[in-house]
Order: sequence, then C-alpha cells, then structure tokens
Amino acid sequence: MPGRLILCGTPIGNLGDLSERALQTLRDADVIACEDTRRTRKLLTHFGVSPKELVVYNDVNEGRQGERLLIRIDTGTDVVLVSDAGMPGLSDPGFRLVRACVERGLGVQVVPGPSAVVAALAVSGLPPGRFVFEGFLPRKKSDRRRRMAELATEERTVVLFESPHRLEASIADLLEVVGDRYVAIARELTKLYEEVRRGPLSEILEGLKANPARGEVVIVMEGARRSPDDVPAAELASSARRLMASGVERKTALASVAKSAGVSKKRVFDALIDDRS
Repeated sequence: MPGRLILCGTPIGNLGDLSERALQTLRDADVIACEDTRRTRKLLTHFGVSPKELVVYNDVNEGRQGERLLIRIDTGTDVVLVSDAGMPGLSDPGFRLVRACVERGLGVQVVPGPSAVVAALAVSGLPPGRFVFEGFLPRKKSDRRRRMAELATEERTVVLFESPHRLEASIADLLEVVGDRYVAIARELTKLYEEVRRGPLSEILEGLKANPARGEVVIVMEGARRSPDDVPAAELASSARRLMASGVERKTALASVAKSAGVSKKRVFDALIDDRS
C-alpha cells in the first residue's frame, strides 16, 4: 500500500504555536523532509521528538531528492514535509513534490499551521476579504519595478515577502511606481521583537531610513483605488438597495454609498432610478 505526503505547518517564530496534531504527525513520521536539518532538529529537540529519518529537501536538491521521496511514498513510506517556518509550499519548496504526487495518484494530506501571510494580513488593518499573495519581489531592480507596475492596478490587498536588507529599496520603488499607498510592515511575527509599522509608504520609508527593520519582513499593501468614474451604476444601485432592505432610510443609504464609492449622491440616486426602468 502506498504511503502519503503530509504537509505539516510549523511555527513562524514562537514554538508554542505548534499544534498537538502537528507534534503527533512529526512523532509518527517515517521520514521528515526539511529545508535545513539544523533548524528542524532544533524544533524537534525542543519537543523531545527523535526522528526516524531526517532528510534535506530544498531549492537546491528538490529535483533529485523529490524523485527519491516519490519512490519511497509509492512503496509505503509516510513522508512529512516541513519548511523552516510556516506552511511548506508558500515561497518554500514543496509545490513540485505535491504536484508530482497528485499526478501519480499518491495521497497528499495537510496539517495546517501558522502562516506569516495570514498573520501579517490579520494585524495589518487592511481589508482581508480579498487579497493576493505575491511572495518575494525580484532581486534585480528592473525586474522588481516591472512586477510592481503589474501590481499598480491590483484592487485587492497585496501581501509580499521581502528581506530586511532590500526592504528600504523596495519601499522606495513601491512609492515611485504605485504611489503613496497605505502599507503595514510586519517583522519578526510571533517572536520577542514583533513589530508592525503602519502608514503611507512615504512615512514608512522615512522611518526605515532612521530605524532600519531587522528580521523577517512581510509587506501588506492596500489595493488600487478605483476611479469613481469606473464604478458601474448597477453596483451603486445594488449597494443602496441592500442598505435600504436592511432598514436604512433611503437618504442615509444614498449618502453612505456615495461616500464609499467617492461619487455624488445624485449619481447614486440616478442609478437607482435607472435600475427601476
């Protein structure tokens, strides 16, 4: 009977965030595949886990090591995949191994755990309902600015990873390419020196010049604001009707929708009239 690939989330900083299920999964694993044995062994030692077998699976060896792991899973071995921190596969090795297992009909399971993406989004103060995760920005300046230009019209909240030594340059590029957007810079999440800086890119940039950020960093940036002219009349009418259906007076509903969309109350009123005809 084939084994399984089990994706196991691990703490992004505070070791107390490891779940009981994740701990039991690590104890039961036939093989634990990790990015760095030193970091994973530190986690295992903290919880008194003696791995049956610990192997390296990272960006450098994922081709040949992935094939070895696939063979072992196919012949009955349960392989638990972890990253240095958070969920494997998100800006960490793992995606290709998961896809290969799926293509070969091998079982893939997940043991959810901490994620810097979700943690940063939750504390950012920016709308979390619709967001896009872009991972690390390109290192080369021209490629980085090209990626930023693609994000300039993205209306969803944007989540990015960045290294501390490139953070100031990336914030300066963002300010120039996308404008003075509101951002939250979250660093060292769940750790002793956890910090979240919030404000317009221009203020964040000045703050970084005076007090550079250290440690692992997540950037959460507000999405592009639509021009009032781009808001469809049907959307204005629908928003107003929802408010009125919930008991809000028409005058108040018109004012609320107009303020939210950045349009005049007359335009919302006209949209309601046109919607009836």
